[in-house]
Amino acid sequence: MFHMGWFMGTGFGVYNWNQRWSGNVSQDVGNPQLFVDMATSLERAGFSYMMLEDSSVLPNVHRGTFESSVKNGGTIRFDPVPLIPFLTAATKNIGIVATISTSFYHPFMAARLFSTLDHVTNGRVGMNLVTSSNKSAMQNYGLKDLIPHDERYARANEWVDVVKALWDSWDEDAVLLDEVNGVFADHTKVHTVDFEGKYYRSRGPLNTIPGPQRHPVICQAGGSDAGREFGARNADTIIAAVKGVEEMKSYRDDVSARMIALGRDPKDVKVLFLISPVLADSKAEAEEKNAAMLKASAENIDAQVAGFSYFTSTDWSKYDYDEPFPDLSKNEGHQSTMNDFARSGATIREAVTNHRTQESVPLIGTPESIATEMGEYMDYAGGDGFLIAKPVTRQNITEIADGLAPALRKQGLIRPSYEHSTFRDNLLAY
Repeated sequence: MFHMGWFMGTGFGVYNWNQRWSGNVSQDVGNPQLFVDMATSLERAGFSYMMLEDSSVLPNVHRGTFESSVKNGGTIRFDPVPLIPFLTAATKNIGIVATISTSFYHPFMAARLFSTLDHVTNGRVGMNLVTSSNKSAMQNYGLKDLIPHDERYARANEWVDVVKALWDSWDEDAVLLDEVNGVFADHTKVHTVDFEGKYYRSRGPLNTIPGPQRHPVICQAGGSDAGREFGARNADTIIAAVKGVEEMKSYRDDVSARMIALGRDPKDVKVLFLISPVLADSKAEAEEKNAAMLKASAENIDAQVAGFSYFTSTDWSKYDYDEPFPDLSKNEGHQSTMNDFARSGATIREAVTNHRTQESVPLIGTPESIATEMGEYMDYAGGDGFLIAKPVTRQNITEIADGLAPALRKQGLIRPSYEHSTFRDNLLAY
C-alpha cells in the first residue's frame, strides 16, 4: 500500500474562479465549506493528508502591476492556519498540513501555535516548512532583500532545532492531572531550553502542554541540494516534484542515503510524488481532455510567464518569449522549480508552456488504468505515495475521491481504513 495526499497549490485561496464546476463562485471565496466538503470526501477516500500551500505576498513583478495577480484571483491567499480546526472538526482521521515560513515565524510562536493545534485537532496537524524565496514577501516582514538560498536553509535547520527543543521542554510524564492531591503537573519536569544559536535564541519552556503527537508532523518540499538535506534531517513527509519514474527512484534513494548518513531510519520519512491525473471513461476521452487543457495553457502564455516571474522575482514580460531560455544559475529564488523550467524548453515560450510542475509522471486514462500505472510506478521507484496536485474544484474532488480512490482500493494499493487516531501514527503505519 501507499499513501495518498492532496497538494493544494493555492492553499486556502481561489481556484479557477467563476468557471464551470469550480466551486469557487462568489459565495465560496473565503468560505471554509468548500474545503470542509473536500476534507470529508478525501477522508472517505482514505487519504493520509491534505497540504495547504501558502504565500504572504501579492506579486506585482510581472509588468510592474497587480493585474496578473488579481484579475482571476489566482494569487489570493487566506491564511491557512485558521482553516485547520474547521477541517478537523468535520473529520476523524485525515491529517491537515498548513504551510508556514521559517523566515517569518519566530520559533517560539510556531512551537506554541502548533502545540495548541495538536490539542485542538486531537493529534492530526502538521506544518509544511518553507523558507520563502520571494523578495516582496521578505519586504512585507520588514526585511530589505531576499535572504540567500543556502543561508535560508541554514536558518531553517536552526529554527527546527529551537521548535523541537520547545516541544520537549515538558517531559513526557510532566502532566499529572492528579485531582486527589490537586497537582496539575510536576514542576520538576518542566525545563527552560536556553537556546542560543547563530540566528535564534529562546528561553522556553512553552506554556502549553504536549499534544497527542508531542511533535506535530513536519512536511517539506525541497529539490535543491540544501532542500533535500533539510528534508532528510527534519521532515516526516516530503513532497517531491521530479520528472519521470527514474528520477522518482533516484530521489527516494537520495533521501534514504542522506537520512542514513544523518543517523535516521529512511522508513521514518514518507516521500510522496506530485501527480495530476486526467481521468475519463475511456483512454481516448482522457487524451482529448488533456489536449484541451494543454491548448488552453498555450493560449494563456502571459499568465504562465507571470507565474515564472513570481518564482524568479524577475519581470519576464520584458523579454522576447521566443528567445533562448536565460541562465538562472545565480537566481536566489525557487532553485528546483527554475531548473524544471529550464529543462522544459529551449525558449521562454516553450519552457512555460511545457512546464508541468504538478506531475512526476503523466497519468491519462480511466480510473482503473491509472490505478494500475500508479502501482507499477510506486513499486519501481520505492516511494511512499502520491500527492494529487489539481485545482480544488468540486469536479476534481469527485473524480479523485469517488473515481480514482475506489479503483486504487480495489487493487489493494491504498488503505481500506485508518488504523490509528493521530496523523503521525497513520503516516508510520506503512
